[in-house]
This record gives sequence, C-alpha cells and structure tokens, in this order.
Amino acid sequence: MLGWVPGVQAISSYRREWLAKDIVAGIVLVLLSANMSNVIVRDIHDAASFLVGPFKNVFSPKSHKADIAVNWGLAAVVYLLVGSLIAGLLVRMAPRGVVRSRTAAV
Repeated sequence: MLGWVPGVQAISSYRREWLAKDIVAGIVLVLLSANMSNVIVRDIHDAASFLVGPFKNVFSPKSHKADIAVNWGLAAVVYLLVGSLIAGLLVRMAPRGVVRSRTAAV
C-alpha cells in the first residue's frame, strides 16, 4: 500500500544531511575567513545564508564570526532534528508485518 515510504524516507534523510552540510560548510568558510570574491565560496555562502534566513539574529554575540557560528549552527541542528522527525514519521506510516523480498531474475 505505502511502498513509496522507504524511498521518500531516503530522500528526506539525504536532504536533511545535505542542508546541514551546506550550512556547516558556510560556517567553516566564514570562520576561516575564506575569500568571498571566489565564486565557489560565494555560492556556498549564499546558499547557506538563504537556508538560515529564519535563524538570523536569534542570538546576538558581539563578533560576526561568533554570530554566524551560533545562529547558523542552530539552523543546522534544527534542520537535522526536523528532518529526522519527518523521516521517522514516514517510517511509521509504512505497513507493519509486510516482508518485501527482491525477486531474482529468471
């Protein structure tokens, strides 16, 4: 009935990890003072900045680097937790007691 659930769960897991990795990469680039005129650095930073939009200025440390690390780190943790919650709910939607076996090619 809900054969799509494992596939959707895998996509959900992949997305939450990708989002968190993108945010963490942005944090690392800021903390290491990466060259923002570099196209790759700027694209990663812009993507991370877009993802953490709702989490800007949750905390207000004095240092710009600390501000990025704390607020963007919070966003990464929230994305991981919410993504895990969604993936867990999808697993619970799957029918129980159904054994799926792969059919061998004849």
